[in-house]
Amino acid sequence: MRRPEPLPTIDEIRQLLEPSGVTHVGVASAEVLLETRKDLHERRAQGLHDGMQFTYRSPDRSTDPGLAVRDAQSVIVAARPYLTDRDPDRPGAPAGPQARVGRYAWVDHYAPLRDALRMTAKRIRRSNHRAVAFADDNSIVDRAVAHRAGLGWYGKNANLLIPGAGSWFVLGSIITTAEYSAATTPASDGCGTCIRCLDGCPTAAIIAPGVIDAARCLSWILQKPGSIPLEYRALIHDRIYGCDDCQDLCPISVRLGPRNTLELDETVGAWVDAVTLLSESDEWIEQRYGHWYVANRDYRWVRRNALVVIGNVGDSADQRVLALLDEYRMTADPILAEHAEWALARLAEREVAPTDTVTAGS
Repeated sequence: MRRPEPLPTIDEIRQLLEPSGVTHVGVASAEVLLETRKDLHERRAQGLHDGMQFTYRSPDRSTDPGLAVRDAQSVIVAARPYLTDRDPDRPGAPAGPQARVGRYAWVDHYAPLRDALRMTAKRIRRSNHRAVAFADDNSIVDRAVAHRAGLGWYGKNANLLIPGAGSWFVLGSIITTAEYSAATTPASDGCGTCIRCLDGCPTAAIIAPGVIDAARCLSWILQKPGSIPLEYRALIHDRIYGCDDCQDLCPISVRLGPRNTLELDETVGAWVDAVTLLSESDEWIEQRYGHWYVANRDYRWVRRNALVVIGNVGDSADQRVLALLDEYRMTADPILAEHAEWALARLAEREVAPTDTVTAGS
């Protein structure tokens, strides 16, 4: 039987994670996240989750590390930046309506983080402790354990802000039976009196500091199934997946984010050609954008979003656009037909008033 290896120190764990781009590591106790549990239950009861599942599905489970790993003692939390100094402009070709993607989804940032955490968890298990890696997983509220680990504070936009770095990070964790020294001092609140994220949210989804009404949040509206409410369609503008506005407006993230950037060698999917997407197969979409969260892996919801984008930024004189919208208007899918009808009406409206501003209810 193989002799157990010495338990790696936190410094050694940092060294294991660093090659994968992880810049911040902390440790939290594995006690129940009671305050987060209370918040999840209350906001779900108030309907602020708008049917969102994720950690709302089972607040009691997602706030108890011991249910993810029996006899858990510690949670090791890692933050990996997804801000890049490559900031691609709207592509000039092919001509046509281009749909914007939120920064965190330009590439799959969770895959390398998840691989690094799994490798590290495996190293901890060689010390005869249980250890399981989680990233973008409903088993634990990553933001809450990161806060407990002292990595950052809750911004008014509900994101975790890391001192000296901002909010452009994906989070992951390792829950383990190994006992590590946990943080005892939370990060100081650095937001102060700033409310730019509240004032600048295009749909007023931040209804109180740190409280989001998911029904108004464009990121969730673009992910959830069903018909997009009329009052939000014009406000979506050219977004097809994700919304960065509350981070783009955050002085801390704007000022300090560039200190923690990631080099991307692969093709960056910051823009999607909406006409091409609507003309291609589900397999084509899966191959390129399979790392996006799409309800039930049903790509009609991505097509729905693309139809809205075309209505908002398409050219009413583009015959390809008009033919495509007419094709979708006649489809048997009632959701796609409805959004194609709306897009045609929106194009006509914009042709009459080409200098209109984006307003709710358009």
